[in-house]
Parts: sequence; C-alpha cells; structure tokens
Amino acid sequence: MTTVTTRTVAYPADGLTMLGHLALPAGAGPRPAVLLGPEGPGLNDVQRHRADALAELGYVALAFDLHGGRWFTDPQEMLARVTPLLADPDRMRDIGHAALDVLRAEPRTDPDRIAAIGYGTGGAIALELGRAGVDLRAIGTVNAVTTGRPGEAARIRCPVWAGVGSEDPIMPPEQREAFTAEMQAAGVDWRLVVYGGAEHAFHHPSVEHTVLPGVRHHPLHAERAWRDIVNLLAECLPLTE
Repeated sequence: MTTVTTRTVAYPADGLTMLGHLALPAGAGPRPAVLLGPEGPGLNDVQRHRADALAELGYVALAFDLHGGRWFTDPQEMLARVTPLLADPDRMRDIGHAALDVLRAEPRTDPDRIAAIGYGTGGAIALELGRAGVDLRAIGTVNAVTTGRPGEAARIRCPVWAGVGSEDPIMPPEQREAFTAEMQAAGVDWRLVVYGGAEHAFHHPSVEHTVLPGVRHHPLHAERAWRDIVNLLAECLPLTE
C-alpha cells in the first residue's frame, strides 16, 4: 500500500477557523490535486478517508471544512446553518476559495492540475467555484445538482460530472432537469448519472440509522459513485501527465 502522509490544516473562512484534512501521496515533487467537499453536516472521517484514498492513488487531496471543525448531529441545527449558505453563492465561493488557496499553497500540489469534487453542500461549493471561473480540470458532485445565477455556468472551463439518487426528495426530477438545462445552455461538457432507487446521502454510511425521510445509505450505489468519480479524475486529471 502506498504510504500516505496526513495532517490537519487550519485556515480562516466564513468567519470561522476551518480545520481541513490534507493527505499527501508518497514520493516527492508536484502532483495533481483534488479539493474534496463534505456534505451538509460537515467534515468527518468518511471524507477524511476519501481524501486518504485519493492520496493512495497519487493525488494531493484536501478535504475541506464547512463549519469550523463541527460535525452537526442535529438535522435542524445543520439546516439552520446550511440553508442560508446554499442560498448565498458568494459565501459558498469564499469557503471554496479559502480551501483552494490552502491546496495551492501546498508544495506538493501542481497548481495547474486541480479538480474539485464534493458531496451535497460540498458539491454545491465545487460547482460555484466553476461558475466563478476557477481553472479546474474537472468538477464532480454527488447529490448536488444545484443551479446557479443565470449565465454564470458559462464560466465553467472543465467537464462536470454529477451523480444523484433517483429517489432523492431534495434533488427531484425537476431539479435535475433545471441543472442539466443550465449546463447545456452554457455549453458545458456535462454528465448526469441517476442511481436507481437511491435516496439522499446514499453515499454516506453515517446515515444508515437515520430516521429522516428520504435519507438512506445505499452501499452498492455508494461504491459505484466513488468509482465514477475516480474514473472522472483518471480521464481529466491523469496521474501520468
């Protein structure tokens, strides 16, 4: 197994001290890098382990923070913070830019080869970085088929891949259609994968015992979505370039 080095990185964003998780691959010299955004409750070990897995593949990976080190267990408390955040593209971009600055400042990062992937709220932030015109090689999102301000998707300069559960009540068919219409109108190279029978947060094992309607872990589709993201990175951010 590839030796991975990890550390916590503290940085300011959104009026908070964020605590991101940086994972570095073995070896020396610059490597392509991935910015990894967590879902609404925040950064926990699930996304830290995903960053480590990306580093094992050979990427520099930063799993960024949303809430100043907090992981929300109370859904209402989480929604009270996340709902206004998702309604404020500039605030989302500020959180994304702050994390991106940390990733770019890492000496192992090749600043010209960075992708952004994210889940839920973190995926929405990845999309907003694209809409802000950030030079990314790829954007990949799961459960984050969010739309942006009119016309700004034309600034996206890379392929966009999105995955969503067919039974996700937060991302219903009309939301998926609005997202794909926005991408198509902007001339983006986009793909949407709908995972049959999957609900919201299907990718996250921590929701296995949740009592929230429309939220359920789907292990098979979670693994498929991860493979789809890895394939996106292999296509758009090859390790041998």
